[in-house]
Amino acid sequence: MTAKTPISEDSSHESFMRAALKEAQKAYDLGESPIGCVIVKDGKIIARGHNLRQTKQDATLHAEMVTISKACRKLSAWHIFDCDLYVTLEPCYMCAGAIIQSHIRHVYFGAFDPKGGAVCSCSHLFDLPHNHHVEATGGILKDECSDLLKKFFRELRDQKKGRPGSAR
Repeated sequence: MTAKTPISEDSSHESFMRAALKEAQKAYDLGESPIGCVIVKDGKIIARGHNLRQTKQDATLHAEMVTISKACRKLSAWHIFDCDLYVTLEPCYMCAGAIIQSHIRHVYFGAFDPKGGAVCSCSHLFDLPHNHHVEATGGILKDECSDLLKKFFRELRDQKKGRPGSAR
């Protein structure tokens, strides 16, 4: 696997991560874990998505899964070659598996996930032998991605404790 370290934030990748952050904000507004994702082909966004697990009561509706499904429908194929995925949080095991199966070329993620990241934080799933190799780069706009997640979970904890001003 290639670098799992931050790339220059003034690169062209920043604009795609900002689009993923807009999707994360949509999830936040729904009361979902604020994770957003976009898939890019030939320099253009072809699919967008965000977490919908709570809204649809479906454990598989992570941002990556929603976005991969949309990209597959758009391209009329289950393998979406020559596509890059941008997501605000390091993918989990389920999403990393779907990324491998759908033949995504490169994953760019924002925040690292020390509790469940399957790319480099808890495991290195992309480094195992598979029929398709996925490249990954982490840390793009990591502070912005991380800050939104921290804000969401802080508000959720405050709401559970019944603190005033914690309802969104």
